[in-house]
Amino acid sequence: MLTEYDALIVVSFGGPEKPDDVMPFLENVTRGRGIPRERLMEVAEHYYHFGGKSPINDQNRALIAVLRELFASEGPDIPIYWGNRNWHPMLTDTVRQMKADGIKRAAAFITSAFGSYSGCKQYKEDIARSVAEVEGAPEIIPVPLFWNQEGFQGPMTERIQAALAEFGDAPVHLAFTAHSVPMSMASTGPYVEQLNTACNTIATRLGVSDWKLVYQSRSGPPTQPWLEPDILQHIRQQNEASQKNIVIAPIGFISDHMEVLFDLDTEAAELCGELGMKMVRAATVGTHPDFIRLIRELITVCRVCPPDCCPRPQRPATASGGGVRPGTETGPRGS
Repeated sequence: MLTEYDALIVVSFGGPEKPDDVMPFLENVTRGRGIPRERLMEVAEHYYHFGGKSPINDQNRALIAVLRELFASEGPDIPIYWGNRNWHPMLTDTVRQMKADGIKRAAAFITSAFGSYSGCKQYKEDIARSVAEVEGAPEIIPVPLFWNQEGFQGPMTERIQAALAEFGDAPVHLAFTAHSVPMSMASTGPYVEQLNTACNTIATRLGVSDWKLVYQSRSGPPTQPWLEPDILQHIRQQNEASQKNIVIAPIGFISDHMEVLFDLDTEAAELCGELGMKMVRAATVGTHPDFIRLIRELITVCRVCPPDCCPRPQRPATASGGGVRPGTETGPRGS
């Protein structure tokens, strides 16, 4: 027997799949936060720009498809389920199906690499809540974060190397990006330390000394401090320093979902075009074979994410109506 689990559940953030889904999805994401409907409608326009469909669900389907192929050929012989926090398939519905199928003990793979409250602990709270809502639900055990695993860092290094190669021998700046979070959250968990360690490891492998970790997809009211610098601010700084070549590597995201498409492939690319800069965006790990094998390894070695990691931040009181970004789909805001 390759594992003590009798199922795997992939737990992600979810996203709309057609225009009619967009507003209900955003209402789910922002429930209880007092976001004005006018702001939600503004954010909805970003989704409509991409046809009203986020790519995140299809990317999860692709991930699960290759996982099933690997499990079928090499084991373990267990089913793979999928549940989202904010859109169908909803996590509680999936837990209910798992119970009906007779599942007793499942591993949970949360699609966030780095540790923060909203990218780790909040998912575990959602899992516990869903299990509590389903009488006789299976035990669901999250596997550990994977930011420091070779199956994640290796593929990320390959993706960045391919992007750097597009510049030949020309000097190029490497900007790693991750989802910004409030300082109140960053101060209570390992998020920034893990990111800096991973970025330094990968840059060293690549022989790149000109690099920096920056942030994207900031949300919330402007009075609330969040991690900086923002990627757009950083691009302007590089331009002012006469650096016209930049690779942007979204290390904080495992797939090319809405935050990547909008904040990097749209906003950052447009800004670089305006400034006469050449920008290449490195791909995310996606379904890289080594990453898929890493997920299998996390299941078969039966490692468990510590229950006390990534504590809930002490959030400062803020006025209602804070911002919400279109790409609340992965990383610290949720995978």
